Amino acid sequence: MTLRLTNTLTGRQGAFVPLEPGRVRMYSCGPTVYAPAHVGNFRSFLFADLLRRYLGWLGFEVTWVMNITDVDDKIIRDAGREGVPIGELTARYTSAFLEDAERLRMTRPDVMPRATEHVPDMVALIESLLATGHAYRTDDGSIFFRIASWPSYGQLAHIDPTQQRVGERVEADDYDKDDVRDFAVWKGPKEGEPSWDTAIGPGRPGWHIECSAMSMRYLGTTFDIHTGGVDLIFPHHEDEIAQSEAATGKQFVRTWMHCAHLQMGGQKMAKRTGNIERPADVYARGYSPRALRYALIAAQYRAPLEFGEDSLRAATAAVERLGNVLIALDAHRSDATGDPGFPALLGETRERFTAALDDDLNVSPALAAVFDLARELNRRLDAGTLSTADAQSAAAFLRDLDRVLGVMEEGDEALEPELSAMLDERAAARAARDWATSDRLRDELAERGVAVEDTKTGQRWRRLVEAQRG
Repeated sequence: MTLRLTNTLTGRQGAFVPLEPGRVRMYSCGPTVYAPAHVGNFRSFLFADLLRRYLGWLGFEVTWVMNITDVDDKIIRDAGREGVPIGELTARYTSAFLEDAERLRMTRPDVMPRATEHVPDMVALIESLLATGHAYRTDDGSIFFRIASWPSYGQLAHIDPTQQRVGERVEADDYDKDDVRDFAVWKGPKEGEPSWDTAIGPGRPGWHIECSAMSMRYLGTTFDIHTGGVDLIFPHHEDEIAQSEAATGKQFVRTWMHCAHLQMGGQKMAKRTGNIERPADVYARGYSPRALRYALIAAQYRAPLEFGEDSLRAATAAVERLGNVLIALDAHRSDATGDPGFPALLGETRERFTAALDDDLNVSPALAAVFDLARELNRRLDAGTLSTADAQSAAAFLRDLDRVLGVMEEGDEALEPELSAMLDERAAARAARDWATSDRLRDELAERGVAVEDTKTGQRWRRLVEAQRG
């Protein structure tokens, strides 16, 4: 089956064919670093990460660019409130974002350009818009894109281009402009705001021009995939298309992919309403980064996803099951004869996993295939019918699938040295038939959050869910 993706631009699912055979160029709208990113933001970022991982797993060479917006109205506002330079504020929250992303096992994008480092690219793009009449100056030194010059405006959001614009990052009356629908690509200088002296005059870039300039700088005038949340379709991505294609005369992006909102309490998670949770809040309640990642990727990206205690508990149980089967497979030693049909079992799982993800990154049935395999592996482990070679093959197979998912095992899941030593001591006690010591160590490990189970092939351990949350 060929990878098929839903393109917001066409409203249809179609076969994904990159511009260059074997290579994918992909851009994702990254964080605006005026505050810590919340878990709703990370649903969008991790959806892009899952897509990037899967493309790589399929054998594509992927170049992934994710921007850092480090100058905009909110950043200027909050830096002013704190009385610090914008660079100090954005450095703090950029560092926090990267730390959160790493803990959530988000693949580091190949390029993470900062807006403030690419002003010359933005100026060059604006100059071409001015030269072709798609942009115009106002008396205060600002420059606006003229929407009336672009008849196809509204194609991404599937709206009538004559409608009133909404959701802009500046109020309609902040600047003089010819049409209320027009958007700023360059903002004239204001007292107390950062400003750059450039060939188009002093000022600072508008938000939309930043992504156009940075994406084309690293991916070319036309590239394969652009991702983001559904809230960015209009006006941000609509404006990106208009200014980019007006400047270059070429199609900007082949496939647009947008992630549905994360909801909490039935409402969209958003900073402006205060209806948010940040990764640190989740960890403070005892949930692991691995469980949080699972909770955020476990539903298909275009489906609304409710976030809360129930989803986190379910995610914790799920990652525990997957982690435990890997632990058991790694520890398994048996004289059982290998099953000639075992490779076919793995092959069937791979086919189901791939078919699901090929269907517009439909991760839910892909996970179902993995859990069906885990259930069968546990059955064979308990029955003592799994050979050592088959166990090793299954562990390698699951880890290969986890190159896409990133949820089966993590550094923070390893046992602490003291607990590992207790397990070794207990194994030795059982070998010596010292049942009293064996039972005592089992109880002590349980108090420390580690359950031990004795099987025909030796002891197996798992972390207790409630202990992880304690």
